[in-house]
Amino acid sequence: MALGGNALLKRGEPLEAEIQRQNIELAARTIAGLTVNWRVVLVHGNGPQIGLLALQNSAYDKVTPYPLDVLGAESQGMIGYMLQQALKNSLPQREVSVLLTQVEVDATDPAFSNPTKYIGPVYNEDQAKTLAAEKRLGV
Repeated sequence: MALGGNALLKRGEPLEAEIQRQNIELAARTIAGLTVNWRVVLVHGNGPQIGLLALQNSAYDKVTPYPLDVLGAESQGMIGYMLQQALKNSLPQREVSVLLTQVEVDATDPAFSNPTKYIGPVYNEDQAKTLAAEKRLGV
C-alpha cells in the first residue's frame, strides 16, 4: 500500500507535526483493518515533509546546506517513526517494522528537463514573485 506525502499532510494544511500525526493515526486505523486478511507492506511519499526540511535547511546559512538525499532520510525517519507508533497503537498484537530506503537517480533522466513534481509548500503568484526576487531565482 502506498501513502502519498499529501495523504500524510493534505495540501493547504500547515506543515505541523501534530497535524501529520493526526492524519497518520487516521490512516493507521484504516490500515489496521486490512491486516485482518493481509500482511501489509506500506510505502509513503514525502514531498511536503522534505520541502519543509529544505526550507529549514536554507534558512540557516552558517553551514553548507544538507544534500537532498540526507533530507530525504530525515523525512523518512520522521514519517516512519510516526507510522510505526500509530500502527503499533492500532495493532498492539502485531509486529511493526520501519526501514529507510535510498533512491537511485539517473542524472541523464529526461524528466529533469521538465520537472513536474515539486517539494515543499505551494505559493500563489505574488508569493512566488516575492520569494524569487529575494532569493534571485526564476519563476
